[in-house]
Amino acid sequence: MDIKVLASGSKGNCYWITDGTTPLLLECGISTREVRERIGFRLTEIAACLVSHEHQDHAKAVADVLRAGVEVYTSPGTIKALGLEHHRLRPIRTKETFKVGTWTIRAFETQHDCAEPLGFLLHSTVTNERLLFATDTYYVKYRFPKLTHIMVECNYAMDILEDNVRRGLVPEMLKKRLLTSHFSLENVKEFLQANDLSKVQEIWLLHLSDGNSDAERFKREIQGLTGKPVYVAGGH
Repeated sequence: MDIKVLASGSKGNCYWITDGTTPLLLECGISTREVRERIGFRLTEIAACLVSHEHQDHAKAVADVLRAGVEVYTSPGTIKALGLEHHRLRPIRTKETFKVGTWTIRAFETQHDCAEPLGFLLHSTVTNERLLFATDTYYVKYRFPKLTHIMVECNYAMDILEDNVRRGLVPEMLKKRLLTSHFSLENVKEFLQANDLSKVQEIWLLHLSDGNSDAERFKREIQGLTGKPVYVAGGH
């Protein structure tokens, strides 16, 4: 499996993955022009785009992706929130399994301040690899067997956030929102410890906060906890 970070963070999120046969986009929170530039080929070569929720840093280019001829899979709540109608929109429900090319994909519920957010479990019938994609959620209640790749949000560390609140850099209201909408370093650790990581080849940490995170520390601590290669998705 090949994973390429096109953008990650509050300014935009977009990831390209392929099992060597079927290329997919996860999120489209940057312009289609930027997507084309960063993948180096046309959008028509992408089989589908999966969108977790309607916030602009994840769904900014949905309309343009549809116009480019790419099917977009997301929840009915996200479609309604975006106010879009298109014959290439594919509504999917929590716990629904669907196929795109050589991928079998299962959607699951996540916890975020939006209409109907989803995470995705992807299984390649070509490589037999399993990818978990979970972003913009403060909690994941499910456990996932036989994972080989993990892409998970690691937005902030509680001690950094609390220090920023004390120093007046982060308003108390923003802190409250983060606690109920984004994955902290501490919760990511708990989530990883609750899952079987025996087959995991690599872990990607996504959507780090600009001011409430520490990329080197997060990488070091998750690598130390899991013993797996860890990569931090940088923004563009």
